[in-house]
Amino acid sequence: MATTAVHTPVRSHSNIFSTRAAGGRMPLTPSPRGRNSPNNASPFTPPARRRHHDPSWHADPPRKANIFGDATSRTGSSLTAAFASLNVTGSSKSRSSRVAPSPKSNIARSAASPLRLDLGVSDWALTGTGTTAGQTPVKRKARSGTGKTTIRINGDRFIPTRGASSPTASSKIEHPSRPGTGHGRSNSVLSGGVFGNDDTDSTNSTSGDDTSELYQRPKTDSREYESSIAAACGVNLATRILAFKPSAPESSKPIDLRSQYNRPLKPVASATQFRRRILTAPERVLDAPGLVDDYYLNLLDWSSSNQVAIGLERHVYVWNADTGSVNALCETSPNTYVTSIKWSGDGAYIALGLDSGDVQIWDVEDQTKLRTMSGHQSRVGVMSWNKAILSTGSRSGNIFNHDVRIAEHKTAELLSHTSEVCGLEWRSDGAQLASGGNDNLVNIWDARSIQTPKWTKTNHKAAVKALAWCPWQLNLLSTGGGNYDRCIHFWNSTTGARVNSIDTGSQVTSLKWSTNYRELVSCHGMPDNQLNIWSYPNLVRNVEIPAHETRILHSALSPDGQTLATCASDENLKFWKLFEKRPGSSGSAREGSSITGKGNKMAKQMTIR
Repeated sequence: MATTAVHTPVRSHSNIFSTRAAGGRMPLTPSPRGRNSPNNASPFTPPARRRHHDPSWHADPPRKANIFGDATSRTGSSLTAAFASLNVTGSSKSRSSRVAPSPKSNIARSAASPLRLDLGVSDWALTGTGTTAGQTPVKRKARSGTGKTTIRINGDRFIPTRGASSPTASSKIEHPSRPGTGHGRSNSVLSGGVFGNDDTDSTNSTSGDDTSELYQRPKTDSREYESSIAAACGVNLATRILAFKPSAPESSKPIDLRSQYNRPLKPVASATQFRRRILTAPERVLDAPGLVDDYYLNLLDWSSSNQVAIGLERHVYVWNADTGSVNALCETSPNTYVTSIKWSGDGAYIALGLDSGDVQIWDVEDQTKLRTMSGHQSRVGVMSWNKAILSTGSRSGNIFNHDVRIAEHKTAELLSHTSEVCGLEWRSDGAQLASGGNDNLVNIWDARSIQTPKWTKTNHKAAVKALAWCPWQLNLLSTGGGNYDRCIHFWNSTTGARVNSIDTGSQVTSLKWSTNYRELVSCHGMPDNQLNIWSYPNLVRNVEIPAHETRILHSALSPDGQTLATCASDENLKFWKLFEKRPGSSGSAREGSSITGKGNKMAKQMTIR
């Protein structure tokens, strides 16, 4: 006979599973007994069979419908007693439909009729994941922390599970601890056949006697562990992996640590040479207003009597390096200007090349013009002295030799260049003459047969203005190319072979060899306008000095070989102390300023007619 659930009046306290209606009444949640109605039908559970009414299943309703209440609030029979009266087996598919009332039901009850909780019999097969009757329970090691036992009931209605309201909290159902115990079989049936397997293992279900022993790793700091690792890697523990080579010095005996560990990569002499101090700031700066910005001209020279001459358009000025005084030597006619300047070897005379093609000789001490030599049809851009012989180069490409001691001054014509001659330099012994021109040629002339050049070099790709003979190796000539070449070549004037080359990356405007060091200084134009000091013969650049704001046009070396004078189109004349003598070297700057050793007094070694 089917029973009818009687609901109790709604109490004043609220329930978290219900909501308040608009009329002030608390709506009821769906009951599990109303599955036959279409509104409460479940698509997952078949219709329940008819249940029998048994007064023994009635239990007093709890005082409060509190879902978080504990098991002690119930007044009826316990869940354990209810399960004991079911006579459930693991293989039976038909279970009793009568269960004890749940203390956590949210169904409103009446005082006259107690609440009943029925377990619906489902046609769906319950597949247990736990141990069945006839299987031996498997023992697992409990996880860290407090273990819980969760019992799942497969039904069509969700009943929240709490630790306090869980059936295991009231029934104290435990997993069998040993297979041989008397109640192990029934508990196994309850856990596997009815409620399914417990996914979370309980701490009480594990016994220490049956726990298998785990593999213990050896300690990493033990000797056996280190020996096994060393044997696997093939390392001998008695040998040090890192050791000093050579061995570390002992504190008992003194040792020079610098010589022991700081072994120089280069010879000591070269290292000492590179450690010398080179000033990168000019020692003195003078104004040079009106300097003609022309690459092919030569307007600066330093005499053996320590005087600097510079041509500024139509004027020539002489600056005395000993006293610092400046004198205006001469002024040309309005229809011409100064294109080149060159001191004689004794420092008493100066030659001036003009734009008109004339060459003038002046006595600097008396400030008088001694003579004018004609012959060139175009400007004279470069000149060079060899004792009483003055060689001049013009824009037409001709080179003339003048003997200033005789009236008929022209003694030879050197015809080889097809464009303007902008570089001309006699060797110190007067045996050879080097010339460079705007035709990119370098000619080496022999003084004994001056009619044709001994060697003609075509390696440069731009005008060759920079020429310099080496002071300690007389047959070594260095030449520098212009903006489209930017290279310095070194020639053996005896064999005509090129012995070395440097790509400087900038236009080469002049070259000067040092008389105190085996070094060469190069002056550059576009794009860097710098000074470079090169060691020879390894051609290592020792220092690079940004010199001027614009390209360097001219340079001159002091008679003592220590100071270099440079001038540029920025109209500045700067003095750089690049080759300072070593301490203790013989001679002084004042003694080297004059070839006669008499200070500023000039010794006239030739007579100009």
